[in-house]
Amino acid sequence: MIEIERKYLVNSSDYRSLAFSKSHIVQGFLNSHPDRVVRIRIAGDKAFLTVKGRSNTAGTTRFEWEKKIPIHEAKLLLELCEKEILEKIRYYIRIGAHIIEVDEFLGSNKGLVIAEIEIEKEDDNIEVPSWVGLEVTGDIKYYNSQLSKCPYKEWKV
Repeated sequence: MIEIERKYLVNSSDYRSLAFSKSHIVQGFLNSHPDRVVRIRIAGDKAFLTVKGRSNTAGTTRFEWEKKIPIHEAKLLLELCEKEILEKIRYYIRIGAHIIEVDEFLGSNKGLVIAEIEIEKEDDNIEVPSWVGLEVTGDIKYYNSQLSKCPYKEWKV
């Protein structure tokens, strides 16, 4: 129940042609406190309740518990969520032994594209493709829970 991941900004749309799958995601936060984030997510025809703990100092590792729930329940819970409901298109790309998930944000976060790579150990060697740019692992403003509070359009330069 530990999630280990690295996050990067994406600097081109080359990943789209490499994707083996994609899905539309809608998610909201019942609680976005740094010690315990509680998320509701609908991804395609599936829905999940997720609880995440505080990240380690590097931002790579944190507790994560996830449970599949019925979509009708997720829709009701989304109505109770904090301020902004996030929407994004997630692309799945296989690079070596890893799957990179690229999120193209919509709505108030449109223009932001982030790649996430889940790894087994913090020191795993990651093959980073050329369309992956600056690493933003641990930068709290790129956490989905923070994007729901302070969307990209509000801090975009």
